[in-house]
Amino acid sequence: MNASDSRRYDDDDDRVWDCGAWFEYILVVVVSSILLIAASVLTIFWVIYYRKGFNMDDPKLQFNLHPVLMVGGYITLSGFSILLYRICRCCSHLIVKLCHTFFHACSIPCIVIGFLAVWDSHNQTQTPNFYSLHSWLGCITMGLFALQFVLGFFSFLILLCCENATYKFRSTMVPIHASFGVATFMLAVATAVTGLTQKAHFELGDSYQQTIEEGIIINSIGVVLTGLGIIIPFAVRRSNSPANCKVYVTERI
Repeated sequence: MNASDSRRYDDDDDRVWDCGAWFEYILVVVVSSILLIAASVLTIFWVIYYRKGFNMDDPKLQFNLHPVLMVGGYITLSGFSILLYRICRCCSHLIVKLCHTFFHACSIPCIVIGFLAVWDSHNQTQTPNFYSLHSWLGCITMGLFALQFVLGFFSFLILLCCENATYKFRSTMVPIHASFGVATFMLAVATAVTGLTQKAHFELGDSYQQTIEEGIIINSIGVVLTGLGIIIPFAVRRSNSPANCKVYVTERI
């Protein structure tokens, strides 16, 4: 067996970075973190300042939990979970996996409560469910997210109890899990953007065309989400070392 055959899928070929690599690393991490936080902050600001906040006794104000919790769960928490494979360079792979799982686990109650909030709000106001592109994309995103979480938890944490015996299976699952993880995040971005557009047309009507202040805030949230849809896949698909490393960050699962 030669050296290349004996190298594990989570090993790094080259740990030497130059100034350009460090600059890129810091820039990607900082910009990604700012955008992830900004997505939730802008959504909360929009809901509280323009949509009158939250009230479980009022169906319309109950609905406001939906965009805040969905953006917080699907975008901010899941985005940071994905970004951990770019940030945590000095930690063991097991610690990174646990942190990755923790962030995704924290997003689950956000997604569940956000879904129940819009479901109950629609039922109380007799608004149809699952008729729009936004809701269809949301269902697909929830299904992929649940599948990703269960398979990832089983493949990369539970099967570690038989690490050597399950190595080939886990190695095979790495590109599948990584690809579908990025795809799920991109679907979450698309779902959020379509939801914002739908809400803007429903609530603002013709005034949305007048470039009013609330419309600008909604568009700004959409631009931030689009930026995340660009930079997060770029961050996780860059090689560990920019020049000659052959192992991608997403292959360190």
